[in-house]
Amino acid sequence: MSRRISWFSFFTLILALAWAGYGFKQEVACTPAAASSFPDLYEASIVELQEGLQKGLFTSVDLVKAYFARIEEVNLQGPTLRAVIETNPSALAQAAALDRERQISGPRSALHGIPILLKDNIATLSSDGMNTTAGSFALLGSIVPRDAHVAAKLRAAGAILLGKANLSEWANFRGNVPSGFSGRGGQASSPYVPLGDPSGSSSGSGIGAAIGLAAAALGSETDGSIVSPSSVNNLVGIKPSVGLTSRDGVIPISSHQDTVGPMARSVADAAAILSIIAGQDPRDNFTLAQPSTVPDYTKALNTSALRGARVGVPRKFVALLDDARVATFNASLDTLRAQGATVVDPADFPDSEELLASNNETIVLNTDFKVDVQKYIAGLVKVPTGVKTLADLITFNTAHADEELIPPFWTDQSQFIASENTTVDQAFFDALAADKDLGVTRGIDGALAAFQLDALILPTDIASTPAAIAGFPIVTVPLGFLPADTPLSPAEPTRASGPNMPFGLAFLGTAFSEFKLISLAFAYEQATHTRLKVRAFPAAIPKTQLADVVGK
Repeated sequence: MSRRISWFSFFTLILALAWAGYGFKQEVACTPAAASSFPDLYEASIVELQEGLQKGLFTSVDLVKAYFARIEEVNLQGPTLRAVIETNPSALAQAAALDRERQISGPRSALHGIPILLKDNIATLSSDGMNTTAGSFALLGSIVPRDAHVAAKLRAAGAILLGKANLSEWANFRGNVPSGFSGRGGQASSPYVPLGDPSGSSSGSGIGAAIGLAAAALGSETDGSIVSPSSVNNLVGIKPSVGLTSRDGVIPISSHQDTVGPMARSVADAAAILSIIAGQDPRDNFTLAQPSTVPDYTKALNTSALRGARVGVPRKFVALLDDARVATFNASLDTLRAQGATVVDPADFPDSEELLASNNETIVLNTDFKVDVQKYIAGLVKVPTGVKTLADLITFNTAHADEELIPPFWTDQSQFIASENTTVDQAFFDALAADKDLGVTRGIDGALAAFQLDALILPTDIASTPAAIAGFPIVTVPLGFLPADTPLSPAEPTRASGPNMPFGLAFLGTAFSEFKLISLAFAYEQATHTRLKVRAFPAAIPKTQLADVVGK
């Protein structure tokens, strides 16, 4: 099915977002539907799902049943992708309540009754019956005081919190461990390359969104953890500016770099979700720096946005990649030009060499994590394992090595140990200041100003760090695939490369420039429709569709 967004569908998305604010009400008639009238859940957009719900072709209960069945098919059976740690035992009841509400008063928002997966570091009310553990047995059974702010905003918009996605444990901050592994969730793998690296740390969010285990997913990023798994899983991912989405209730790495954003099959879907979850939160003072009014990011969906835009290529970074990715990236520049953009190439960061060599980020993250994770645990209502500090987590892992430090690939916790050995000292504050200078003044903002650019573009696989240390946004869209004759690399335990492995194109900008980046990314997406040029490998595509559950 084409990813092209018709003007009718675009109008429907805007209308759906307006329904809650303008009190739109519509009686939903439950009418039988032919199987051909149901959207294909592998690719179904939020607009298509919302249209079917409004027409009464299916219900949110049907959607939850179908997604649960799809998870069952491929998560621990078949290709055992291990994308989902647990599903929400309250989801069906919540879906039924939202169906009744739709009948009585209409949908709250474009996300009313839409099932979304959440990364397992995003807190959800314990009354739902789900854990929030960052994939670790150390937090199993812990009770959070409330929904994470982003989860609460989804819930208030009528979204269904379908389950918790697997992740690289502790958001890939425990040690030198393969992406996609957690003690609770096991080793996740790619739906595009059998036993392929799913990237991380939002691994399960990427897998789940890629093959329709939910309508979309939330991930979190400190450096690459949304955009990298979005790239490898052929998705759109939005890594928001630090402070656009609240981190309250999100198990942290770094208060200076963490952010939460959507991972979806289209720019339109990601924009709709970002419009819901963005906003100020008194519990996260970083959010108080954002503009007072959250934009409606769906209004950025302009197919002509590249016309007249100036985009720049930090060519010294591109040189770090393999020939296949570089060739595809270079071809994308012709597409951008054909859509009316001026491509400035090269448009290097003023401090490219220093950026590539700097170790300041390591100092910041190691120091932040020790402080921030202890603060998070202290805010929990209950922690059955008794852990309170990072030192306790290290001790817990050693004592439960059979669950956490599993040979031969998953034994390391060197990152934990390095973080435990830090103190908040002058070197930390110097590293923070250096990152601001490297990432902002002589980094992204420096390049944007020097070349008079609207945005920078890079292959996603090497785009994350400048934006990470600056706290700036990235939007990634599907760019291409490794050649079909690419040899399968060894599975150790996952494969670093293989035939048809996807990769993405990243749009980078200054703080809170998401609207501009979304518009540019949407125009590129609509000009190329790259995502459906290659599908997941057959065993990784669930077979259950709405026709299998509606009326059953």
